[in-house]
Amino acid sequence: MSFQRTFSGAPWEKKAGYCRAVRAGNQIFVTGTASVGDDGVLFAPGDAYRQAGRCFSIIIKALADLGAGPEHVVRTRMFVTAIDRWESFARAHAEVFGDNPPATTMVEVSALIDPGMLIEVEADAVLLP
Repeated sequence: MSFQRTFSGAPWEKKAGYCRAVRAGNQIFVTGTASVGDDGVLFAPGDAYRQAGRCFSIIIKALADLGAGPEHVVRTRMFVTAIDRWESFARAHAEVFGDNPPATTMVEVSALIDPGMLIEVEADAVLLP
């Protein structure tokens, strides 16, 4: 089995020793993805919907780097710091995955790595052989 990795350039990748996503055979695992702009700064402070959308755009890029798209995602996990904003997070999720809905989980956590982050998302994808 071969492995492919892709990196997003997030400041934590080198510090913590991880990649944005890894493809192992026909499976792709996208690590926890938070709302960070290309400049490494928190994206859309206070805006649950836009932060979620940014997470998904980073995930879609990582999938594309490894030969997949949102239609290949079979599971997502959303870690949110304000579950009362679930509808905003869910709306962004549905816009990306509505045509091919994956299994998903949304749970509230007490904090993420930056106090302004409202959501972090993981995704797993499967490509048909």
